[in-house]
Amino acid sequence: MENLTIDGKRLWDSLMEMAQIGATAKGGVCRLALTDLDLESRNLFAHWAEAAGCSISFDAMGNIFARRPGRDPERPPVLTGSHLDSQPTGGKFDGAYGVMAGLEVLRSLNDHGVETEAPVEVVVWTNEEGSRFAPAMTGSGAFAGVFDLDYAHGRADVEGRTIGAELDRIGYRGEGCGGRPVGAYFEAHIEQGPILEAEGKTIGVVTGAQGQRWYEITLTGQEAHAGPTPMTRRRDALIGASVIVKAVNRIGHQFQPDACATVGMLRVRPNSRNVIPGETFFTVDLRHPKDEVLTEMDWSLRHTVEAVANRGKLEFEIEQIWQFDATPFDPDCIAAVRAGAERYGHGHREIVSGAGHDAVYMAGIAPTGMIFVPCEDGISHNEIENATPEDLAAGCEVLLHAVLEKAGGR
Repeated sequence: MENLTIDGKRLWDSLMEMAQIGATAKGGVCRLALTDLDLESRNLFAHWAEAAGCSISFDAMGNIFARRPGRDPERPPVLTGSHLDSQPTGGKFDGAYGVMAGLEVLRSLNDHGVETEAPVEVVVWTNEEGSRFAPAMTGSGAFAGVFDLDYAHGRADVEGRTIGAELDRIGYRGEGCGGRPVGAYFEAHIEQGPILEAEGKTIGVVTGAQGQRWYEITLTGQEAHAGPTPMTRRRDALIGASVIVKAVNRIGHQFQPDACATVGMLRVRPNSRNVIPGETFFTVDLRHPKDEVLTEMDWSLRHTVEAVANRGKLEFEIEQIWQFDATPFDPDCIAAVRAGAERYGHGHREIVSGAGHDAVYMAGIAPTGMIFVPCEDGISHNEIENATPEDLAAGCEVLLHAVLEKAGGR
């Protein structure tokens, strides 16, 4: 199978057609998990996969599996895929590339008449982004046994709609979740950072993912009139939050290299121009590839929140709602990705994922690897996110090699 390759134009065309669902004016997508637009993208994927000869199933979390049979149906399938949900101002490659690359692998196997020993499945994971329902990676987490179904189904958006209810509404709540063997899992993705582009490398051979912790923090002071209340008598929850936001940024710089610390969401009550804010709610995202450093960052955050609240005579609540430790990927899967890059002549380097991906949870139950390709200026979670057709095709070629390495083919 020396000449086996993929159809780069077909891959690009599929990505561009998928990007029309939830398209935004700046060239990105807004396709939040389990909305009608997400439903439309799911149905389009299922239609394409069925046209490629796959059987379609979905589980109790709405994770979709498009299965291409192998010669030995008893062998655990090799899975590849990603997600179709997006950030509110998301790009058209984040997640969707991994799904479309998996579909292109199946189409290319059909084109070349290749039979695999093990079945090959392309999976669409539910709620990877966590932008509508927190925490992120809920579908793959439930599949891997990290979350139980009651917890996952009960995650609610800001309007109180739950994952379980929305799965019922769009008709994607199946039966069971996980509990079956997986031969290997591969995920192709844009890097979402600047390293590959800066070094002129086409393929990132991902060796693992850094640890990550999400927090929700509430500060409560006292609402009061902005005019008659003296500055010295105020219990301003927004002032407290602003000090903590600055401290979070300091924590990120303090634990360099590699640390990242972000406040991504902030809500103020009552949010009126002439009322001193009585309550603030905000989120914190801490990341580092070493768990022991992440623990130090956690201590620094908690110490800061308590100190700021005490100075401002504020009440506080801090809840860590999500955590995963630094996750190494399987050496054989890493080697399969590296061999694919070398086979097709693509410049490559090892890299650690700075973002969380479904592959993190899959690594707990199956041999797992990831393939990164560059994105323009390292920008992602942004409508201007961009990648070249050539780099996307190269990543898909490497994915094809890795899948065949684990599934066997002739």
